[in-house]
Amino acid sequence: MTPAEKWDQRYANIDPTAPVAASWVLQNHLDQLPFRGQALDLACGLGGNARLLAQCGLPVDAWDISEEALKHLNNWAAVHRLPIQVSIADLEQMLFPFQRFDVITVTHYLHRALWPQIVQALKPGGRLFVQTFLAPVQPNGPGNPDFYLQPGELQRLPRQTGCEPLTLNLYGQGWLPDNKDDDKTYQAWSIYQRKPR
Repeated sequence: MTPAEKWDQRYANIDPTAPVAASWVLQNHLDQLPFRGQALDLACGLGGNARLLAQCGLPVDAWDISEEALKHLNNWAAVHRLPIQVSIADLEQMLFPFQRFDVITVTHYLHRALWPQIVQALKPGGRLFVQTFLAPVQPNGPGNPDFYLQPGELQRLPRQTGCEPLTLNLYGQGWLPDNKDDDKTYQAWSIYQRKPR
């Protein structure tokens, strides 16, 4: 089964009226958003971040490998008349546009080789919101240890990846509720800003 098929299967039978939450770091730091500009919700899934960004007045590109997830998000955006442009994307096989976005959000997606491309897609002064699982492997998180951040990894990210234009504005870690049930997962989050020219 391909990754696209796996995620399509997961999203095929969801309730389209069920609420879809944005990441904790975005919900709790809306003051870090610009008043205007273009946003990107990367590996968006059902688009919790995209929905919140659009409700805050930002036009949003939403990229994901799952056609099923994007169908739900596109329908929601049409009903609510919000500026969300969905695109099917295999993020590991594409080149990101250069300095196109004022805001990029990445939640529960970790592919370390993409960090330089993600940073290059940010405009000078743009903000990057990141939140995902923190090691060790958790019973209600991904089974693959490669999908977990190591302790302190987000703080070291600019230096380790050669993404020196990034400044770390905020870092945190802790137990966050899982949207699907009463369980919690241990996660880390950060907000970076690309240095102005």
